[in-house]
Amino acid sequence: MRILILIPLLFLAACVTTQDESDKKSARHSAQTNTTLGQNYMDRGQYEIAMEKFKKAIAYDKTYAPAHTMLGMLYENLGETEEAGVEYKRAVQYAPKNGDVNNNYGAFLCANGKRKDAEKYFLAALDDPFYTTPAIAMANAGNCTLAQGDLDKAEKFLRQSLEYDNQLPAALLPMANVSYQKGSFLRARAFLQRYEAVGAVNEESLYLGYQIESRLGDEESAEDYRIELLERYPGSTEASGKAGRELQND
Repeated sequence: MRILILIPLLFLAACVTTQDESDKKSARHSAQTNTTLGQNYMDRGQYEIAMEKFKKAIAYDKTYAPAHTMLGMLYENLGETEEAGVEYKRAVQYAPKNGDVNNNYGAFLCANGKRKDAEKYFLAALDDPFYTTPAIAMANAGNCTLAQGDLDKAEKFLRQSLEYDNQLPAALLPMANVSYQKGSFLRARAFLQRYEAVGAVNEESLYLGYQIESRLGDEESAEDYRIELLERYPGSTEASGKAGRELQND
């Protein structure tokens, strides 16, 4: 008799579980859809609609980490740092082993002055076997550590990044900077040239090029960097500094 009673109970339990799983899958699908829509709207600068979609995604499935991450990014874009931090942290809580989630939270912490706290999240990203961009996490860790002034540790992270992707601009330019600060000017030049081959010229790279060539005694190359810096970024901090003064005195 117990067997006869247990069979229908087990059967009913199975039905409930199946229905419950179906509901969860449906909720997750809706969360994914709304997150994708929200990202598209955010990319187009339609922040109000994007906000609505991300919050709708979370309403469907509050454990869907990508929705929290995207909402965090949106809050950052809006200058609402405290709210952004809450969402990034929630994303990590719901997906503690996800590489993208950990990297994004680490990047947020570093950007907001919590550089020592950020490192563990960059390292956690590497522990995710499905994380497809470990070079990015290590480049972020290197740049974050460089901002703290720890050249040796920064170099370690950046070299790891380049082992994953030897053409990553986000690692090549800071490696040139690290090498320059360590007094290895030829190596700094080599990393900067590698960066220039794959990355976009910017204020930092031009000023660094000027500094490197000045140290190496190549006045012609230093002048080329100096002139381009002043032409492209006449109001920049670097252009108004030593490079700018020297050019104005020519």
